[in-house]
Amino acid sequence: MIRIGIVSPAEIAFRRFMPALKKASGFEYVGVAIYNRSERFGKTRNLSEEETAVLARAEQKGADFVEQYGGKLYHGYAQLIGSDEIDAVYIPLPPALHDTYACMALEQGKHVLIEKPASVALIQTERMAAMAKERGLALQENYMFVYHSQLQKLKEILDSGRIGNVRLYSLRFGFPKRAEGDFRYKKEMGGGALLDAGGYTIKLAGLLLGPSAKVVCAVLNTEPAYDVDLYGSVTLVNDENVTVQAAFGMDNDYKCELEVWGSLGSMKTDRIFTAPPEFHTTAKLHLGNQEEQVELAQDDAFLKSIEAFGRCVENGTARQNAYQEIIWQAKLVDQIMNLRRRTGV
Repeated sequence: MIRIGIVSPAEIAFRRFMPALKKASGFEYVGVAIYNRSERFGKTRNLSEEETAVLARAEQKGADFVEQYGGKLYHGYAQLIGSDEIDAVYIPLPPALHDTYACMALEQGKHVLIEKPASVALIQTERMAAMAKERGLALQENYMFVYHSQLQKLKEILDSGRIGNVRLYSLRFGFPKRAEGDFRYKKEMGGGALLDAGGYTIKLAGLLLGPSAKVVCAVLNTEPAYDVDLYGSVTLVNDENVTVQAAFGMDNDYKCELEVWGSLGSMKTDRIFTAPPEFHTTAKLHLGNQEEQVELAQDDAFLKSIEAFGRCVENGTARQNAYQEIIWQAKLVDQIMNLRRRTGV
């Protein structure tokens, strides 16, 4: 039995992780941690009324989490991570904090399931993976959609040759602007459209193109009021010159699409990245003058991701594959960042 604790009662932990964990076998939920004063504000100064209120809200959020799901409330991320009651941690913190607490957990001998992106820089992700490998610990980045059965069904359609040879993959994932203060719009918290929505499209692009995928064009756009990219687009190709065009944003009309343009037809589906467990989606095929809809089964991708994490904990080969995947994703994102720096866009 893998005893797991949660580093922060974040929305995704409350709304998605815990319902899935309750259905997963081989795991025992132990508790959740809220940040303490020193983790949030440091140790050497008096707190303002506003800062005191921040700590009070965190306390209440943690209490609400425990009321809903049970378990122990830890007063400090480090307290949970260092606890002998815990074998593994789930980290749903803002991206800029991932490196600190993932490395702390690995140093303490804890397996780590970390929300995407694993970190804000390739060097950080490589350090995490090296630490996990050296200690024989699981390290998995939580891109849940890769475990949804719809991807296998779409692959079967493509492999059947019904739409012919693939001419272009188009990926789009974006959503309207979130509430003021959301970490996604703060550079110091690891915000930005590329690291958030863009990561999903890059992950799928890598799966579609294979290990020879490389970035050939990237544009990241911002606005004067923000110090992070709000939307962008990327082109990737592989050694066979198969192309993926990906667009993403967090100040956009909502889209969550995969479209495949072939020599004989085309295929399109929505909710490719975020289909919830009860959601029925379809693949729409355009074949000459004919239209066809293929039903895609419901699936619980979050549950499957947790189960995959369990296999990483128990199986060395699964761990090695997870290390390679997390570094490959970080390298593709790093290529985009470097290309942007060279071109000045």
